[in-house]
Amino acid sequence: MTRVAVATALGGPEVLQIVEEAVAHPAAGQVLVDIKAIGVNPIDYKLYSGAFGSDESTLPIRLGSEASGVVTAVGAGATGPAGPISVGDEVIVTGVSGSYAEKLLAPGDAVLPKPSNLSWEEAAGFVLVAGTSYDTLEVTKVGEGDTVLVHGAAGGVGSIVVQQAKARGARVIATARAINHDALRDYGAEPVEYGAGLLDRVKALSPNGISVAIDTVGTDEAVDVSLALVADKSRIVTIAAFDRADDDGFQSVGGGNQESAKRRKAARLELVDAARAGTLVVPIAKTFPLDEVATAHRELQTQHSRGKFILIP
Repeated sequence: MTRVAVATALGGPEVLQIVEEAVAHPAAGQVLVDIKAIGVNPIDYKLYSGAFGSDESTLPIRLGSEASGVVTAVGAGATGPAGPISVGDEVIVTGVSGSYAEKLLAPGDAVLPKPSNLSWEEAAGFVLVAGTSYDTLEVTKVGEGDTVLVHGAAGGVGSIVVQQAKARGARVIATARAINHDALRDYGAEPVEYGAGLLDRVKALSPNGISVAIDTVGTDEAVDVSLALVADKSRIVTIAAFDRADDDGFQSVGGGNQESAKRRKAARLELVDAARAGTLVVPIAKTFPLDEVATAHRELQTQHSRGKFILIP
């Protein structure tokens, strides 16, 4: 048996419950993982919020798409992107459904080797945000000599965007609350506070212009400032403001985009190697016991500390 967090109705975090479920032995190509830490993402609470419709036939909804842990059983021929999987392997599980659990049955293709230099928490919260970040940089073709404006640079995705853009040779101007500016400077970014007057503050920092804008927050301010500063709309991308992207003619990634999914999947081992090499740092904002999943979801929807939220079974 395993304890699992599920949404038993549509609504707010109050609909979340911990239930017991049976765990099957892995079939061919599958593995069973004893979960050590679980990544929490905004899509998790959106699934039961009604944001995607009110079809109650989908209930109960299992939550979560990423975790880290130890392989405890292996089905015949189970192989991941890095090769055959064995009992005892320390792994990252990504791109699955239902990772809010103590034990998780997963296809081998969803299992990556965990770098030994990452904690369980860092490993659990790493691949999804790093893949999203990679996607934004690929579609906007960020490279040497670019000046990149990153909106929401202290968030889970934004902080990785900053690091990856710097690694590609770009100059990075990063919007965030003042409390997070020192951390962004440590990544090599030039921080600027968002809010009224943002456009003028960015112009003062970069009078020669901005070549790329990456929006990780989806606010009208982020979109409007990006459109005002970047002449080539193909070099503006959002991971959240999908309606504005459609209306104003700039790029978006994620949100069911199959090309995005392909890019992110193809980059998984490259991103794991970067984390192993220490060139990507995964900031963790806070951890919660699995029993406090509702609290984690409430806090994630408010202004919170820099980095990822993690559940511990």
